[in-house]
Amino acid sequence: MEKLTYQEEEAMRFIWNLGPCFVKEIVTCYDEQKPPYTTVASIVNNLKRKGYLKAERFGNTYRYTPLVKQEEYTSNSVGNIVRNYFANSYKEMVSFFAKEQKISKDELNEIIDLIEKQENK
Repeated sequence: MEKLTYQEEEAMRFIWNLGPCFVKEIVTCYDEQKPPYTTVASIVNNLKRKGYLKAERFGNTYRYTPLVKQEEYTSNSVGNIVRNYFANSYKEMVSFFAKEQKISKDELNEIIDLIEKQENK
């Protein structure tokens, strides 16, 4: 799975929320400083080229549909972060966040509960 730029990721988040959509619909998802239609169209074309979207012609425009599920992309991205920054150890990643005080004891206990529930299935 090819890595996405920040702009491509942002557009994909909009597309995952919208489902099959047109560029003009994606443009409306941006905050006040909306990029030009042509910029969004270029980003969408890059996503299509990278295999994240399929295009279906409707008259003189295209409707884009995600080919990659958000969960699949998230899982792959987190896996890359763990592999590249935490020596392929989720324990190291959680330890990092605990040391940086980005995760509380209560949140860690919730994670433990989730793990235990998964093990009991």
